[in-house]
Amino acid sequence: VQLQASGGGLVQPGGSLRLSCAAQGSIRSISTMYWYRQAPGKQRDLVAFVIGGSTTNYADSVKGRFTISRDDAKNTVYLQMNSLKPEDTAVYYCKASIWTKSSSIYVEYWGKGTQVTVSS
Repeated sequence: VQLQASGGGLVQPGGSLRLSCAAQGSIRSISTMYWYRQAPGKQRDLVAFVIGGSTTNYADSVKGRFTISRDDAKNTVYLQMNSLKPEDTAVYYCKASIWTKSSSIYVEYWGKGTQVTVSS
């Protein structure tokens, strides 16, 4: 199983970006899907997660600005980021709890990060 994140880039303060993360491989089911971020010199922090199709949770720093969603038909999680601030600059990582066809339990997989830079 591999998770491929995309959609990062350079954006001005107040702008928007949409990140995507697609899971590929022999997948039976995906339970929780997450977005994390890591700024230079800081620990990796949870940004948001979505359980099933509708239960979501956000870090206080992004509430009201970011929206997490998923498309189970495509095994993909999205992060719509609006009203971006310079402090949102970080490498963004996706993670998913996946039940594969060769496993009897859910296992967490990480994607490679995508850089988001908010600067004028």
